[in-house]
Amino acid sequence: MGRTFVMFAAGSRGDVQPCLALGRALAGQGDRVRVLASSRYQQLITAAGLEFHPLSADPAEIIGSPEGQELLVGRSNPVAFIRGINRILRPLMNRILAETRTGAKDADLVLAPTFGFLGLHLSQYLRVPHAIVHFQPSQPTGMFPHPFLPAARFLGALGNRLSFEAVDRGAWLVFREFLNDWRREDLGLPALSTRALLRLARQSPVLCAFSPTVVPRPADWGPSVHVTGFWHHEQPLWQAPERLLDFLDDGAPPVYVGFGSMRTSDPEATDHLVRTALRRAGLRGVLAGDPTTSESDMLVVDEAPHDWLFPRMAAVVHHGGAGTTASALRAQVPSLICPFFGDQNYWAARVHSLGAGPEPLPSRRLTVTALTERLRAVTGNAAHAEAARRLGRALGAEDGVARARRVVQELVSS
Repeated sequence: MGRTFVMFAAGSRGDVQPCLALGRALAGQGDRVRVLASSRYQQLITAAGLEFHPLSADPAEIIGSPEGQELLVGRSNPVAFIRGINRILRPLMNRILAETRTGAKDADLVLAPTFGFLGLHLSQYLRVPHAIVHFQPSQPTGMFPHPFLPAARFLGALGNRLSFEAVDRGAWLVFREFLNDWRREDLGLPALSTRALLRLARQSPVLCAFSPTVVPRPADWGPSVHVTGFWHHEQPLWQAPERLLDFLDDGAPPVYVGFGSMRTSDPEATDHLVRTALRRAGLRGVLAGDPTTSESDMLVVDEAPHDWLFPRMAAVVHHGGAGTTASALRAQVPSLICPFFGDQNYWAARVHSLGAGPEPLPSRRLTVTALTERLRAVTGNAAHAEAARRLGRALGAEDGVARARRVVQELVSS
C-alpha cells in the first residue's frame, strides 16, 4: 500500500462530495485515503472506496436544532454567527478534536479547510505536509472582499484585504482556547498566538476547489495558492425511479427547487410558497423533500444525483452552496439562488454577475410575488440560458481533480 492521505470534511454533503472526488483520484494511484466526517456520510464515503473515520458533529442535526435555527436568524452578522457556532459546538469540541487526532494517525499528508486550521496543527504534530482547502475564495486579496464580509468592498483594496484578516482572526479567537489546550495537552505542541497562527497559515499551501472560469485568479495570490477547478464527484450509475422518468416525459422540462441542508423558520409555509409561485409562473416543479407530498404538477424527490437531474431541468432554484452552484453550472442550466448565509451570498452574486441567472432572492425575502417574478426571469430570459451553456461547456473542459492531485503529489514528494 502507498501513502496515507487524511481529509477533514466535517461539514455538509457539499463539503464531503468534493473530498470524495479528490480522494478517489488519490486512491486510484494506489494510496490510502481516509475521510473524517459525520456518520451520516459513512455509506457515501465507503461506496467511493475510501476509508471512513467518524466525527461527532453532524451539520444537518446542528442546523435543524432550535439553536441552529436561532443562529440562522442572525446569520447576517458574521461575528454573532461565529460566536453562535462556538456555543453550539462547545459541548462537542473536545470530543471532535480527540476524534480528529485519532483519525489522522499515520497520515503522510493532511488536507483540511480553514475551520480552526486543523490541518496546520496536525501537520506540526505528525511532522508531515498539509494543505488548506478552500471551497470559496478565502485567501487575502485586494481584488474583492471575503465572501463573509461583502460590505468591505466599499473600502477599496485595503478594505478587501483586511476583511480576510478579520474573518480569520475572528474565527481563531473563538476557537483559540480549545485548540491551544489541545495543542498543549494532546499534541505536545506550544500554544499559538493569533499573529503566529496567521503567519503560518499564510505560508501554507492552499488548494482552491473552485473554477478560475467562475472566480478569476487574483494577481496578488502567490505561487502556493492553487486554483484547481471544481472537484466534481462522478456519481455511480443511478437508476431513476419510474415515477421521475414518467414525470419528466409528461411535459415541458420542470424547475428544480431545493435548499440542501438549509431550512427556513417555517418549512411547511415555504413549501406552499414555492408551489404557489411555480404555478403562477406556469411551471412544473421537481422539489426536494417528502415524496408523499407530490402532486400532479409537483414531483417531490427525497434524493437524486444533481449531475443526473439538473441537465433535465429548465432551471435550478437553490441555496447557493459551492457544490450545488458548480453542479448547476456544469449542467448548463440557469440558476436562481436564494442564499441563506455565508459564502452562499458570494456564489449567488457570481452567478448573477456571469449572467447565468437573475438577481439573487435572499431566503429571508422569499414571497410568492418575488419568487414568481424571479422564476419567470430565470426561465424566460434567453441570455441566462446562453450564459449557463457557455459556462457549463467551460467547466466541462476543466479537470480540477487532476490538477489538485498533481499538487498533492508534489507536496508529499517534496
